[in-house]
Amino acid sequence: MKWKDSLLLLMGIGLSNVGAWIFLIALNLIVLNESGSALAVGILYVLKPLAALFTNAWAGSLIDRLNKRRLMVFLDVFRAVLVAVLPLISSLPMVYAVVFVINMGSAVFYPASMTYMTKLIPRKKRQRFNALRSLMDSGAFIVGPAIAGMLFIVGTPETAIFLNGAALLLSGVVTLFLPDVEGGAFEGVKKLSLDMIKEDLRVVRRFSLRRIYVMVVYFLFSCMIVLTAAVDSLEAAFSKEVLDLSNSTYGYLVSIAGAGYLAGAVVNTVIADKVRDVKLIAFGSVMVSAGYIVYSVSEGFLAAAIGFSLLSFSLAFAQTGFDTFIQERIPVGMMGRVSSVYGWLEGFLVIAATVLIGAGAQLVSIREVVMAGSLVMLTVTVFLMVYSLSRSKVNPVETTSIESGWKLN
Repeated sequence: MKWKDSLLLLMGIGLSNVGAWIFLIALNLIVLNESGSALAVGILYVLKPLAALFTNAWAGSLIDRLNKRRLMVFLDVFRAVLVAVLPLISSLPMVYAVVFVINMGSAVFYPASMTYMTKLIPRKKRQRFNALRSLMDSGAFIVGPAIAGMLFIVGTPETAIFLNGAALLLSGVVTLFLPDVEGGAFEGVKKLSLDMIKEDLRVVRRFSLRRIYVMVVYFLFSCMIVLTAAVDSLEAAFSKEVLDLSNSTYGYLVSIAGAGYLAGAVVNTVIADKVRDVKLIAFGSVMVSAGYIVYSVSEGFLAAAIGFSLLSFSLAFAQTGFDTFIQERIPVGMMGRVSSVYGWLEGFLVIAATVLIGAGAQLVSIREVVMAGSLVMLTVTVFLMVYSLSRSKVNPVETTSIESGWKLN
């Protein structure tokens, strides 16, 4: 792999992530201005996991049979066109429909890009690349909202939406300059059938039963992500109603989280070659949940800021470790199917957990529900740490060496 390939891939990821933040903030404002309802904005956050439910059951069957680079370019251009159409739509239900389709495209893009990265990046360089990707994500977390804010000063939310479409289009152009690691058309799908999907689900099931250690770690980490999403759904309400923070102070709190993630990503990049992926997952995940515990018991801005800093700082390590872990232990020839199936399960759990924690906040109190969710997360991550470290001396399996045992059907 040439250094320019790594740089181009990071550039494409960065463009897409910055555009995603601009899109999220601008779309929230557009929907709020159109409807005047916080509930209408809240529906936007349900559409993403809902799109994953509708997509991930069959997406892996396509991803593992199509040329990943071409698929990524198509999805970037496809989403760019839909994003550019959004400001022209006046009907709120139609806006939801288009956003839903955009999220379906994103649900396919993530496992496709993960598979492509695994093929492109040599094994010894994956963890450092994932650390750099985490650094790129943290930069987008800070730069994206800042750009959106400047655009709102000189323009409108619609202008920001168009900019996101341009960013996606540019990301697709950058991807075109990356090498075709599959050498052409790969295996093409003549017809996506129910029998094909059922067989692929059986393949994932057989693989999961044969690689129990790998898939239990995968599932437990996904449970942590589900719980973070559920607790985060009450973040604004907790900050404003429980901690009694103003809008500007809450904005500072979010900025501190971004700075914490950036700091974690920088440190993570420095130690990427010195710490194994399993240890990054184990200790990073526990510290994420510890940050949520601190946040849940906080009585004011300072304690909440410490909790936010800790959880965001630690998340950079946990995510890098997890990405490297699955890249080295899941055959690249079926990574799309495995990621999609478990992504479907994660989407279902996100919706269920968000509804449950939202109902709990109505029945009990916001603080008690946030504390309960944080304690459950701590329990899950402690178990994840103990279980993953118990097998930490097991040598990772190179994807290419076991791919021959899991051929496409």
